[in-house]
Formats: sequence, C-alpha cells, structure tokens
Amino acid sequence: MKPRAKQPDAQGIGARAAALAAIQAVFFSERPLTEALDASLSQAKLEARDAAFTRAIVMMTLRRLGEIDHVIATFLREPLPVRSGPAELILRLAAAELLFLDVAPHAVVNSAVALADKDHRARHFKGLINAVARRIAGEGKAMLPSLDAERLNTPPWAWDNWLTAYSEETTRAIAKAHSIEPPLDISVKSDAEVWAEKLEAKLLPTGTLRRTAGGRIEDLPGYADGAWWIQDAAAAIPAQLLGPIKGKTVIDLCAAPGGKTAQLAAAGANVIAVDLAFERMKRVTTNLTRLNLK
Repeated sequence: MKPRAKQPDAQGIGARAAALAAIQAVFFSERPLTEALDASLSQAKLEARDAAFTRAIVMMTLRRLGEIDHVIATFLREPLPVRSGPAELILRLAAAELLFLDVAPHAVVNSAVALADKDHRARHFKGLINAVARRIAGEGKAMLPSLDAERLNTPPWAWDNWLTAYSEETTRAIAKAHSIEPPLDISVKSDAEVWAEKLEAKLLPTGTLRRTAGGRIEDLPGYADGAWWIQDAAAAIPAQLLGPIKGKTVIDLCAAPGGKTAQLAAAGANVIAVDLAFERMKRVTTNLTRLNLK
C-alpha cells in the first residue's frame, strides 16, 4: 500500500497557498519552476516539513498534469473561464493530492475552497471547486487505470519528436520515467563509503551516493552537520573534469542552488558564484552556510 502523504498542519493552508503561488508563477508569468518555488517558499517562510509538502504538491501536479486535466474535465460541463483566475490551478493542485498523494479528502476539499475564497476571482467558483473536488475524491482514482498516462502527461511536441527519433516503446519508457520521483543523489565532503552505509545509499562509480529510500532530507544523518549536499550525479561530473583545483579561482555561472559551488569549494577552490536570480542566490548562501563552506 502506498504511504499516505503527511499533512504538515491541521489545515495545510500555508503549504498549499505557497504551492498555488508557485504554480501561478509558472503558468501565468512563465517563470522557471525552480525560481518560482524558491520565491514562493522564501515569501511564505514555512517550516521545513511544510516546505516539503509544498514541493510535493507542485511536483506531482506537473508530473501528472495530463491525467489530472483529463479527470477534471470529466467532471466539468465546460472549461473554466479566464475570469475564474486561479480556480483551475486550485483544482489541479487538489486533484494531485487526491489522486496521487493520498491526502485525506476532507482536508484537500476544505483547503481548496479556502484558497478559492482568498482570491477575488476564484471565490465566485468555490461552489464548483467544492463539487468537482468531491467527485474527484470519490470517483477519480477509479479512472486512472484506463488512461494512457504516458501520452497524456507528455507535451505533444515532445511525444512527436521522440517518436521520430526512437520507437514507440522507447518513447513510452521515457515518458514513464518522467512520471516517477527520481532517486536522491548526494555529494559528500569525504568518506563516501562510510556515508553510503549511513544513508542507505549506493555508491556510484563517479563518487555520488544514490539513495532510493524515502524520508525527509533534513532528518537524514549528516544533513544538520553539513556533511553532504543534494547534487544530481550528472551535475557533479563537470567539476571533476577540472582536475586538481585547490587554490585556483573558479567562476560558477548559473550557480544556484549551489551544488557545483559547494563541490568546488570543498575541493579547495576559490569560487565566485554568479546567478541571475537573486532569490536563488539566497539558497546558495543558505546551503554553503549549512556546509560550513565559504
């Protein structure tokens, strides 16, 4: 049985409001996802557990957007009008929780209505949001097995390009992989084998630790002590190709969230980190402070 997502507080309104703000920035303002999430979480000032809940909602909504929209459309007589503002996004977030995160239906529905009530446009559609969310809670999951998830969740341009370059079997395999939460890749300052055992992770040939088990990142051994940081295995390779860099000056462009900056600094380089987004640079500073790196 899939574990039920832990809701951070009695209503989860703060986390869900931050998720809505982030996804509005993506869809309405066309901001990059990482930038939108960082800005939303920075403004919301949530506890770590609440922030993790926000990220889970947003990421699941985007990974499963095609399926979510199909289910929502089944319970709507016609698409929501532009004048409804974020009403559609509120429904998408609620559907992600109900269909894929296994959050208690009453909490999801009540929070969706509360979010709608806070927006001067969406509040006129809160009755509709309530009704559709309740139907998704009651009937939505039963619809999923019959859906072509890979096709629905993949943008047409990507699907067509993959079909041209690969077979349909490979195209579906790529699409399916995109819907799965990726493993956690970790870079350590030292003693990779020791930390692999402590973190229940696999030590890759490149030195990255790959952890597939779940759990809050902040609760894992060594996080609070600054022994390691999150960094995709592929992203860790470029800095390794530089060879010995102790005492050398390296400029890290597009530095946020700071994985390569930390990697370079841990190797003894003098690093100049640069990023266009001010909010994302705050994250670099926070990460380096936790790691005791300058």
